[in-house]
Parts: sequence; C-alpha cells; structure tokens
Amino acid sequence: MPIHFEVTDHVARVTIDRPEVLNAIDAASERELDRIWSAIEADRDVRAVVLTGAGERAFSTGADMKGGSGASGLEYWAMARPNGFGGIALRQSLDVPVIARVNGHAAGGGFEMVLGCDIVVAAEEATFSLPEARVGRLPLDGGMTLLQRQIPFRAAMGLMLTGRRIKAPEALALGIVNEVAPRAELDAAVDRWLADILACAPLSVRAIKQVVRRSAHLSATEAQALRLPALVEALQSEDSSEGVRAFVEKRKPVWKGR
Repeated sequence: MPIHFEVTDHVARVTIDRPEVLNAIDAASERELDRIWSAIEADRDVRAVVLTGAGERAFSTGADMKGGSGASGLEYWAMARPNGFGGIALRQSLDVPVIARVNGHAAGGGFEMVLGCDIVVAAEEATFSLPEARVGRLPLDGGMTLLQRQIPFRAAMGLMLTGRRIKAPEALALGIVNEVAPRAELDAAVDRWLADILACAPLSVRAIKQVVRRSAHLSATEAQALRLPALVEALQSEDSSEGVRAFVEKRKPVWKGR
C-alpha cells in the first residue's frame, strides 16, 4: 500500500510511502489516508498520531498530477473535499493530537497537511512552501485559509504570493514548527513530544483539541460557553479523579481513558 499504518502503545504511525515521487499523493493514496483517519477516530485506544513521509527527501510534495489527483481549476475546487488535502488539512473530527514529523520538503498539499497537524517537528533540512501560484494554481485544500490563521498576516501573504520556499529554522521563527532537530535526532525529538502527550490524561487531551478546533471562529466568551461532548466526557471521567488522587499521593497517574 502507498500508506503504511500501524498502532503500537497507543500511538498511530501513518507514513506516506511513495519516495520515488517525493511522497506525492495520488487518488489511491488520498482514499487510503481518509480511511485511516476514520479508523483512528473510531479507535479510542489511540492517544496520539505521527504523520510522516518515507525516505529523507520529502514529507510530501502534494498532489501527484500524474497519478490521478491532478484535476485542474474549477473542477478540483468544486469537488467535495471537506477534510482538505490528505483528509487531514481541514479535518475537524479527529480529536487525538497529530504530530507532523517533517523529514524533508513539505510543499503544496504536503504543507497543507502539516498545517492540519497540531505539533510539528522538523529535520534541519526540511523546507515548507505553497508554490501553487508559480504554476498557475491555488492552495485550495487548506493553504489559503489555514496559513493566515496560524502565523502573522504579512508572513503568510509573503509565502503565498511568492511561492517562496523557507527552511526549517525560518519556519520555527514564524511559529509553523514547534522544534527543529538534526536529522539523526529527529525521531528522538518526536518521541519526546509523544511521551509528554501520553503523560497527560487522554480524555483531557481530546477535550482540549476538540474545543480549540471547533471554537476558533468564535469569540473567547462564546467558545467558553460551548458544551462540547469531549469536554463533558473529560470532566465526568474516572481519569479526572485519578489525576487529583495521584497528585495528592505523589505518584504518576494511571490513565484508563474513561
């Protein structure tokens, strides 16, 4: 399969395995990615996800125009794609945290997938770009709407209106990336983030992500008033009591996810 998917110790690992085309996404790959995200949503044992690309050259360079996902212009824009590129860029129903392990170029739709993740750890050689305007296209699958919400306006426009490629240290300075690591230490850096996530109550993490993702369009007061399902579940959970007990007893909590 063009996408590798495995779950071990509460962590789902999703790897785009098409290094011969710089992990570009064709129609079959996108269908498989969407299926995987739905499977993760249905598996309450999964507490974190790592998304990456195979090899060292690219995380993903976006749509594989030779592989069936290169419809152009209005035809592509008119397609029903509510979850954005790769089924993840605009996805609102995935409440577990997703770490983008950016091992190389993240261009076009590849960058849009990064923008759909929650935490980004990049190799020093990684690059980020939305080059669509340079080939007469548009970042339709989340780029235009996400980037301007995640970094300062001038920086976002500077990237989109020029198609310029930036390196990982600049992406870190702009807030696109959480951490930049030497390639040999990339997996160790990802594992540290995973360990910190797994140290938290899984229902609390789910609730935080659900509230943040589903209330970004609201004022702080309106968002505070939301009674979202994951929030209520976390507050009523056994883990909520366990966390307090563990703190009082000066021990690590044992999370049950309920």
